[in-house]
Amino acid sequence: MSKVALITGITGQDGSYLAELLLSKGYEVHGIVRRVALEDENHRLWRIRKILNDVTLHSGSLESYASLFNIIQNIKPEEVYHLAAQSYVGYSFEDEFSTLNININGTHYLLSAVKEFTASKIKFYFAGSSEMFGKTKESPQNENTPFNPRSSYGISKVTGYYLTKNYREAYKLHASNGILFNHESPRRGFEFVTRKITHAVARIKKGLQKKLKLGNLKAKRDWGHAKDYVEAMWLILQQNNSDDFVIGTGNEHTVEDFANKAFSHVGLNYKDHVVIDKRLIRPAEVDTLLANFDKAKKILKWKPKIPFDDLVANMVEHDLEHVNDFNLS
Repeated sequence: MSKVALITGITGQDGSYLAELLLSKGYEVHGIVRRVALEDENHRLWRIRKILNDVTLHSGSLESYASLFNIIQNIKPEEVYHLAAQSYVGYSFEDEFSTLNININGTHYLLSAVKEFTASKIKFYFAGSSEMFGKTKESPQNENTPFNPRSSYGISKVTGYYLTKNYREAYKLHASNGILFNHESPRRGFEFVTRKITHAVARIKKGLQKKLKLGNLKAKRDWGHAKDYVEAMWLILQQNNSDDFVIGTGNEHTVEDFANKAFSHVGLNYKDHVVIDKRLIRPAEVDTLLANFDKAKKILKWKPKIPFDDLVANMVEHDLEHVNDFNLS
């Protein structure tokens, strides 16, 4: 019999790759969306439109405990992957209240709904973030590095992490945290700096724009490919014991490095096109994030497969192909 998995955030970057991975492993895959409308196929559902006939979507909301409870009771999942969140750090400075409300309450509601379903042992995965470490005093960061978040998004993820840990310890749930460092792909949202860069590179190469406005070019991040990272999520829930894992590449690059690689890929010099806009610099910046994923290597036998240069090239090539296809925006 097929395993049953439920994914919140199935229409997002990670959710779409995870759904494809689980389907390839023979799972019955369910996802939660705000409302099910197939006319959204070319807009909100574009990342999963190739697998729409293979997954089951349920109308629900992280802000509604009743809807989450009913979905859990109806489909009886064996694995729950909680990926949905207000995940754009920049926006979290503009609307702290909705970021905290959706990310914290949504996680709490889902954990509670899982706890109340006692017919089977559900394995629960919470999508943590390297933004939980924030302005850290040690580098690289591992599972024992103290958290010091610098945004309401980071704060909400720290809270979700501790809620997950609390449900594991208090109610004996198989509840695990994946502390994922930055991971990108051609399915990344256009509000994120990496996709903003690659999309602009494609437009500039085709003569559709001339300049790209960026904020802090010196910010350092550990960037990997989302395809690799969803495999780590799955491996985390295949363990007999629940636990917390840092997932990253162990390599660090600046935003400037990313821009340089992206422009160079199409034979352009980023210095001719990038303009610094101080309004794009965060009120509280996180300067450097770098993963020590030794624990994942040892226990999960996981390591990233797609190198940084290939990630950047993959994103640029995709955007060159689809720059005029507004259905993918």
